[in-house]
Amino acid sequence: MEVFSIANKEKNLFINEQIRAKEVLVIGPNGEQLGVKPINDARTLATYAGFDLVLISPGATPPVCKIMDYNKFKYESKKKQKENMKKQRESNLEMKEYRLSVRIDIHDFNTRVCNATKYLEKGHKIKVSIRFKGREMAHTELGKDVLIRFANAVETVSDIEQQPKLEGRFMTMILMPKKEK
Repeated sequence: MEVFSIANKEKNLFINEQIRAKEVLVIGPNGEQLGVKPINDARTLATYAGFDLVLISPGATPPVCKIMDYNKFKYESKKKQKENMKKQRESNLEMKEYRLSVRIDIHDFNTRVCNATKYLEKGHKIKVSIRFKGREMAHTELGKDVLIRFANAVETVSDIEQQPKLEGRFMTMILMPKKEK
């Protein structure tokens, strides 16, 4: 039984007949050390076990080879890479801003609540802000009431990350999607 495989060029892993060392330290499929063996004996051991001989550490003296299923190893490493990419995407979620006013009409308010709910369900954070104009600065509590009403309207899909906070003429609040338990 002769096995032909192509080395993974990205990781420079040589397998089976691609290994050119005379003697290698062999590690078994379960992680046990089988000792230093001539390369032909190591290939024979791997063939009888039904696995591939993979060169793990070519710089060591002697080079270290492991008996493993190379295709399964490639599959699992691709799976890990996809999982890492997924985690990276989750950490780079976008934040969308919704601007309200102190005198917002009920229909406009409901439209923004509906859009914010859809955006929160996708897993993104939202920033809700109110800009106070002119004499509205004297009654910032009205703006805070609008923000709290907005948070209560989307409370089924979100939690408050940052309570309403006044910064100059703007009052902002940040909502994040609810954590699944």
